[in-house]
Amino acid sequence: MLVSLIIFFVIFGILVTTHELGHFLIAKANGIRVLEFMIGMGPAIFKKQRGETLYSIRLIPFGGACRFEGEDDIDGEDHGYDERSFPNANVWARIAVLFGGPFFNFITAIILAVVVVANSPWAFPVVSGITDENSAAAEAGLQEGDLIVKVDGERIHLASEVTLISQFSKGGVMQIDYERDGQLYHTDLTPHYDEEQGRYFMGIYLGKYERVTGPKVLAYAWYDVLYYFKSTYRSLALLIQGRLSLGDVSGPVGMVKIVDDTYEAVSPYGLSSVILTMLELLILLSVNLGVMNLLPLPALDGGRLVFQFVEVLRGKPVPREKEGMVHLVGMVVLMAFMLVVVISDVSKFMK
Repeated sequence: MLVSLIIFFVIFGILVTTHELGHFLIAKANGIRVLEFMIGMGPAIFKKQRGETLYSIRLIPFGGACRFEGEDDIDGEDHGYDERSFPNANVWARIAVLFGGPFFNFITAIILAVVVVANSPWAFPVVSGITDENSAAAEAGLQEGDLIVKVDGERIHLASEVTLISQFSKGGVMQIDYERDGQLYHTDLTPHYDEEQGRYFMGIYLGKYERVTGPKVLAYAWYDVLYYFKSTYRSLALLIQGRLSLGDVSGPVGMVKIVDDTYEAVSPYGLSSVILTMLELLILLSVNLGVMNLLPLPALDGGRLVFQFVEVLRGKPVPREKEGMVHLVGMVVLMAFMLVVVISDVSKFMK
């Protein structure tokens, strides 16, 4: 567990640092004054003032922030800020700064995906077996060796993409285009419902593992990141629809458990397997963090972006005290939600 904790803190540190670095660098490029660049929360265990910016590492290793002058003042008073303060910067500069954090998460994910794809076999969406002769796949005419190229009109590059679409199909007909012996075919597959497991199954085994080399690595790295992007927003859709419960949501404690389970599963295969698997997990979490922060919810980057775009449309900013109160309430609600998630994680962890 100690090794897993160290890995978790490294992963979390990379996620937060890259996110806040995005805000920081774009703010600096636009001349916006950055008061503090901090990693973690709570009391500072390390801090150093360089120029106008304080760089600090905080005691609680969760979260971080890039504080801009005037960003969080909610009293509506004129504090005499100059043009380098956040509220007095050009609205498009503020939009760029707010988008910078999630953007850097996506860039980080792509860079890591290049490393992983270049050093790991790729699971191509090839049928490696049929579960039984009465399965949905057998009824649809699929055979071992078929390469699935499209599902419901969506181009497929990774075996897991087929599984993901199947999970969202709710048992509906899946339109599948596949390649066999160099020829393209089409079939309709209706997943079978398993009463015991309470879910639908296609009835196939998927995955043909081969290495990707040369320039193709860049393309498949993009496919890898795109897969996690799709899985994130589709999971959010399931949560909104009530098809996922709070028990399916993980916070920091839950992530420690995931890291520990993953480490235990891959550690017997050597250090390289551990590194590549953890990098793959980091790709998932980086994309997840980027998507979550772009949600139009108060206190998140996406919520702040909403107010900036409203300003663009109105030609003038929303009164700062009103925007500030919205984000303050949003932060309280977010903290309460995270507390509930942590309690849920702990209860699952103790079972």
